[in-house]
Amino acid sequence: MRRAYGLLGILFLVIIGGAFFALEHADAPTKEGETPQEADYSSTDETTMLKLTSPVFVDGGTIPAEYTCDGKRYLNPPLLISGVPEGTESLILVMDDPDIPESIKQQRGIEKFDHWVLYNIVPSTREINEEDRLGTTGLNSAGNAEYTGPCPPTDIEPTEHRYIFRLYAVTGTLNFIKAPTLDEVEIAAKGMMIESATLTARYKRP
Repeated sequence: MRRAYGLLGILFLVIIGGAFFALEHADAPTKEGETPQEADYSSTDETTMLKLTSPVFVDGGTIPAEYTCDGKRYLNPPLLISGVPEGTESLILVMDDPDIPESIKQQRGIEKFDHWVLYNIVPSTREINEEDRLGTTGLNSAGNAEYTGPCPPTDIEPTEHRYIFRLYAVTGTLNFIKAPTLDEVEIAAKGMMIESATLTARYKRP
């Protein structure tokens, strides 16, 4: 009988100890619909990522003719900047056309046509409006320090081109003896890069 009581006492202690261990290692409360694993590994807040958008076209959409050679050729579209990371000392904005025809590539010895080059933009900038004069302007493929709008040829395939806007957040500012090309700006910025964002527009002439 004493042995039976002894076994019951040991069993009681094991049960109490197990319950205490389970309480000590219980998962923190989770939101409705979440599993404990989901609660432990929360995802990064995407709102902190560098973003480039426009109020006049969506990413991958058609850029309004107003900002092309069929409208006001030298009028840049408005752009919005968000999520600039800490440590950014300047912003760089470029735009090029990677869809130029093979005949033009061979004729001019280029792989793309550069439309816009801006560097040393103040990092607090959140809007680039039409005809804003921000930062320092580099040379486009026409050899001019200005924005020039999309103007894809109508008689050579492809007749619809993509226009890639790229925004860079960098840890310094750039200095050149003479106005740089888009490639020169990107090469110089490579070692200072923090984060980048892209925005794509399309255009086919009527």
